[in-house]
Formats: sequence, C-alpha cells, structure tokens
Amino acid sequence: MSAFVTARDVSGSLTRQSLLVAAVTVVVDCLGFLLSDVSSSPPGYRWAVLAAIVVVDAALATPPRMSGVVAVAQAAVAVGGAALLHGGGPPLQLNGAGLLISAYRAGAWLDRGPAVISLLCLSAGAVAGPALGEDGFQRGRIVLDALANAVLPWLVGRYTTARRAFIAELEQRAERERTERRQALAAAIAEERSSIAHDLHDVISHHVSAIGVHAGVARLKATSALGTVDVADSLAAVETSSRAAMVDLRRLLDFLHGDPAAEDSQPGLDNLGELLDAVRAAGLRAQVTVRGVPPLLPESLDIAAYRVVQEMLTNALRHGDGAAEVELRYTPAALTVTTTNPLSAGPRSGGPPSSRRGLQGIRSRVALFNGSVTYGPSTDGTTWTTSVTFPLDIS
Repeated sequence: MSAFVTARDVSGSLTRQSLLVAAVTVVVDCLGFLLSDVSSSPPGYRWAVLAAIVVVDAALATPPRMSGVVAVAQAAVAVGGAALLHGGGPPLQLNGAGLLISAYRAGAWLDRGPAVISLLCLSAGAVAGPALGEDGFQRGRIVLDALANAVLPWLVGRYTTARRAFIAELEQRAERERTERRQALAAAIAEERSSIAHDLHDVISHHVSAIGVHAGVARLKATSALGTVDVADSLAAVETSSRAAMVDLRRLLDFLHGDPAAEDSQPGLDNLGELLDAVRAAGLRAQVTVRGVPPLLPESLDIAAYRVVQEMLTNALRHGDGAAEVELRYTPAALTVTTTNPLSAGPRSGGPPSSRRGLQGIRSRVALFNGSVTYGPSTDGTTWTTSVTFPLDIS
C-alpha cells in the first residue's frame, strides 16, 4: 500500500510540474511575441498566431507519449507563423521557449526513430524566423539557431534519459546484490542450523548411549552382591558420561550465543584419547591406528573429523559386538578415517532409525568438504566398515 501511495504522489508531482512548465512557457512566448515588431502584419494573422502559440505551449502539459505530436505542432507554428507574419522586418520571436522544451521532451521520452524525426521538424521551426527575416538566408545564423534551439536541448534530453537508465540499472544491481546477500545469509543460517543439529545428534547419541549401557550394567549387577564393585564402576561411568554430555551441550549453547569459552572450544582429533576412554568405559574395546604424518588441519575439518569418529564409535557401541578398530590414514592429498567393527547377531535390515540418522549426519559433514563416504557389511556379514575421505588442500 505504501509503494502505491508513493507512486501516486510521484505521479501527482510530475503532473503539477508539467503544468507549471507549460504555464511558464506560455507566458514567456506570449510576452516575446507581443514585444516583437509585427505591426505591419494584419491583426487577424497576429491574433491567430498568438492563439496557436498558446495552444501548442499548453500542450507541453500533455503526457510524455505525446512528445512527438507536440514537437511537430511547435515546428508547424514556428514555420507557419514566420510565413504569415514576415514582412521584411527583423527576425520574429514566436515560440522559442516552446521549441526548446519540445526538443528536450522529444530527446528524453521518444525512441530513436521518432526522436530524430521530431528533431528535424524542430530544427526547421528554429530556423524559420531568421530565414524569413530582413536579413534573409544567412548560413551562419541558420546553423546557430538550429544548434541552440533544437539540437542542444534534444541532446540534453537524450543524455538525461541515458543517465536515468544508468542510475536505474545501478539501483537494480544494488537490489540484486542485497537479495543475493540475504539469500546467502539465509543459506548460511540454514547450513549452520544443520551443523548444530548434527552436533546435537552426536552428543546425545554418543553420551546418552553410553549412559544407557552403564545403567543397564548397573541394573544387572545390582542383583548380585558380588557385583558391587562393577555397579560402582558403571555408576561412575554414567556420571562421567552425563558430565561429558553437559559439557558438549554447553559448548554448543555458548557457540549459539556467539561467546564460546576458550577452555570449552569444540573438540578435535587431539581429543580422541578422551573419546576412547569414554567408549572403553562403556564396554567397547576400541583402538586407533595412525598412519602417516598428521598435518595441521583447519579447525573446521578437525572438528568434523572428530565428530565423524565419534559417530562411528557410537554406532559400533550400539549396534556392534563390543569392539572397533579406527584407522586414521594421512597422505598429502587426503585424510581417510576407517572404522571396522564386528556385527552383533540378529536381524540388521537397514539398521534402526538412529543408525540411519548417524550415517546421514556423517554424509552431511563430509559433503561440506567435498569428501566421500562408503559403508556397509562385509561379504560374509560378520563385520561393518565405514570409511570417510576428506580431501586436503594444505599449503
């Protein structure tokens, strides 16, 4: 609604300005004509020419699409008036102001073909008075009047239109850039939300799975007095996993608030020892083998690789048979993370939904770095292997 009101206000302002221009042009041309020496011409001719001047000058208030018609009418009045009123006297001042404004409007509003035709007509009107005056045909005056009263304002009109089009293009380009920035920001926010969702899944899936395993062990051992030590160990592991889950959740919340503490920064591959201790305490016999020389990884890649290993070990803990082997292979071109774990007995058609979400999370993380993921059971169905490759571009 506001845009409609603004457009209506601009249209009304343009209408008022065009009426003012037409009125001032009428006054200027009429005064110029009345001050000219046309006493030798018949009164009827003088009043007819004056009326024609008023009409064509008032027509300057018409819409811009009429600019060609108005220009031809102005030229016709200039030529016809000079022909009717010439008597060997000085050059006549008929509708000079109207010719100037018409030339500008024709240059500013008309397409190339109609604009050029209007310019030719206006040039003829501009030279009619001097050509029929007492000095007769003077080439220098003819050219000067055509340039000053027709060509120059016509060129100014063309320039104004080109400048207006250029400014409009700049505004459209700026608007496109603003739109692209907004879209890029929205995409970045969506990507960050997805990343945070993956981190939450990793934290909850890993630590809560460990808590569930230890709680189950504690429940089973609580039925036997001989299992008192095992119960205490399991409850201690539950406490450790709960605290670890709270720490990771606090890291994510601090990150969302934009003020992550230095001591609670996102974990990377340097924290694999803590991760292994947690899964081993949960009952997973896990070991890591490093092949090659680990380079200094970008922070984002370091965090992503850690989360991938965490997800792999969580899947092995929940769906495997109590053991997992992780291999980190570094080459100049890539980092490859491979986890192999024996499968537990029982049906495994596609795995539970949590496993599928975990694998989807791994794919999403790796896709951010243009990496690749392969996973699946062995041919004999006894082991499961997940392999992830991150390309390295470290110079």
